[in-house]
Amino acid sequence: MDFFIYLVCLGVGALFTLLTLFFGHVLGGGGHDAHVGGSGGHAEAGADGSDMPGVSIFSPTVITTFITAFGGYGIILREIPAVSRPMFSAPLSACGAVLTAGLVFWTLRQLFRSTQSSSESRVGELAGAIGHIITPIPVNGVGEIAYVQGGSRYTAPAREETGAPVPTGAAVKIVRIVGSQFYVKSV
Repeated sequence: MDFFIYLVCLGVGALFTLLTLFFGHVLGGGGHDAHVGGSGGHAEAGADGSDMPGVSIFSPTVITTFITAFGGYGIILREIPAVSRPMFSAPLSACGAVLTAGLVFWTLRQLFRSTQSSSESRVGELAGAIGHIITPIPVNGVGEIAYVQGGSRYTAPAREETGAPVPTGAAVKIVRIVGSQFYVKSV
């Protein structure tokens, strides 16, 4: 009876993997159209609590890995005389499946972390950076600055910290950022 359970787990996991490959990438063209509402994550990857795309411990991939590994380890352990009884092979299979699914989860998490990086500017690192006025800042008004960070050029709305006017082309130091508004001082 235990062999049948292990075989079903192995078969269901392998079948699910093959069906996902076939329908998700062969017939589906490799597209990822199913979005998780409110998260920006993809349904096939799961959504985590960070509001960023990522892999959840409850993603279909991780769950299928657990089920498949449980069946595979169970079949293998059942053939070893010292642990062939279900009271030994089942817990050992579950431990092996947890480790295997954990390894898959960790690997996918690392993959998503590296592929989801962005070239966008990190605003918190800009205090003290130098920029140049590209649209003049009038008295107590808003103009625009350009600054370079990480090799990329960005622009942002800016105000002079004391409310003084600043002409086009002037170099300024970014003092603080409130929302999307940059406060600058002439250099």
